[in-house]
Amino acid sequence: MNIIDITIPLSEKMPVWEGDKKVNIDLVEKIGDNGDFNVSRIELGVHSGTHIDSPYHVLKDGNTVDKIPLNVLIGKVQVVQVPYGNYEINAKCLEKIGIDFSIERILFRTSNSDYWKNDPYSFNKKYVALNTEGAQFLADRKVRLIGIDYFSISTFNDLVQPHVILLEKNIVLLENIDLGNVSPGIYQLVCL
Repeated sequence: MNIIDITIPLSEKMPVWEGDKKVNIDLVEKIGDNGDFNVSRIELGVHSGTHIDSPYHVLKDGNTVDKIPLNVLIGKVQVVQVPYGNYEINAKCLEKIGIDFSIERILFRTSNSDYWKNDPYSFNKKYVALNTEGAQFLADRKVRLIGIDYFSISTFNDLVQPHVILLEKNIVLLENIDLGNVSPGIYQLVCL
């Protein structure tokens, strides 16, 4: 079995969403110096690195991540390629890229994956993501999980509404994944 890790490794150098605190990793105890064990402390925001958004992210009474059923996070997934040059994934784009909606999990591979290869330590506001129309298009289908290869499923200029549309339907959002080494196709997703 070939396993492809699509997570962004946590490090103090990794970019964070504009305005968030940087990731901090401290070695608080070291064998021989001040203790019998190596012990580290990590401080980070919940949107650092690869993460999922729960309905609570944008809905006052929405479910938190601990309420997301594991069967949503594990199962058949389709990786689709968004053509280069698209900065907003709208309904027209979604109709053209050949999504098989019998598969309830979709990961969007976009030009964002190049950021992880070419500029992994910077935050870029000009990333590819869903606009409100694209979010509504997906919410109207039987989609359970949507992933994208950068910080947000929503464009920088339209952050809230796509999240609300999708999370009101309990569609799990998997953000900040690295699909640079993943070809479009059908896979088994294990998102823990």
